[in-house]
Amino acid sequence: MNFSRTPLRATRRVVCLALAALAMGSAVHAEVKAKIGHAMPDSHPQAMAMNKFADLVNTYTKGNVKVQVYHGGVLGSDEKQLQAVQAGTQELYIGTLAPLSTRVKEVQIWDLPFMFHNEKEVYAVLDGASSKKIFEKIEPSGLVGLTWTGMGFRDLSNSKRSVTRLEDISGLKVRVMANPVALETWKAIGANAVPMAFAEVFPALEIKALDGQENPLLHMYANKMQEVQKFISVTNHVYTPVALVASKKFWDTLSPADKAGIQKAAVEAGQLQRKLLDEGDADVVAKFKAAGVTVSTVSPAELARIQDKVKPVVAKFSGVIGEDFVKGFYAEIDKARSGK
Repeated sequence: MNFSRTPLRATRRVVCLALAALAMGSAVHAEVKAKIGHAMPDSHPQAMAMNKFADLVNTYTKGNVKVQVYHGGVLGSDEKQLQAVQAGTQELYIGTLAPLSTRVKEVQIWDLPFMFHNEKEVYAVLDGASSKKIFEKIEPSGLVGLTWTGMGFRDLSNSKRSVTRLEDISGLKVRVMANPVALETWKAIGANAVPMAFAEVFPALEIKALDGQENPLLHMYANKMQEVQKFISVTNHVYTPVALVASKKFWDTLSPADKAGIQKAAVEAGQLQRKLLDEGDADVVAKFKAAGVTVSTVSPAELARIQDKVKPVVAKFSGVIGEDFVKGFYAEIDKARSGK
């Protein structure tokens, strides 16, 4: 009797172990699906970089993680997408962190005008200690920062007149980002500043509810601003970076190997985006001119006058952001500028 039971028990044990091993193997190799959304149309360098990101994630996770890219704000505004990523209903997002600026004051540093001379300085800071600190600050909001990349220097466009002097800005109804630094900066130089979600800007310009807006040149061209704006002034007043972030809820479900693969893909895609932006900036002015847009460069003397007008805004928000953080940020810029 005992001899007949032993093989049966052994067989059951083997079957149970085999089923358990099969279940574990299935869990390890279960495909993970993730959405990434952003505001740019599919012709923009950011869209190209995010398509590459999806390919790289597939490669570096050995096919374990599949990323679906949604261009052109299909998943909602920057604010809505950030909220979705925080809630865990959207896995990944690339774009501005400006909607977090009221809770994470350090984010506002990027809105201070006239900090940078060129992209080299920008990229040094994007890869530096201050930008890493911002990622640390946003983590309690349910976000994991993967990489920073570029979007470009912001310039002014409008439908009324060529802006080459401080006085030319006076009275222009200009859409600005919905953050306090941008609002006060443009008010300080005489514009009628209007905060508005970017998705609403083109229709407002089309019906002349707005005179102008300010954005990087490639951003303007990809969003067809040449159809509703006749004047562009190259001011390079603010550099707008974007961050690729993951939902912490999503991130915590991943294996260490998949995390490492996604992180590597994010950094490489971010580098590609910078390269594509730099290349695109070289010929976009010619494209605007060919479309009938007058492109003007504001002289150093006039830029100095504008900078003088916004100094009180910089001083005010340096205190809001945190004097020590601002000093550290400027120190990184100075280090890159001096080539040390």
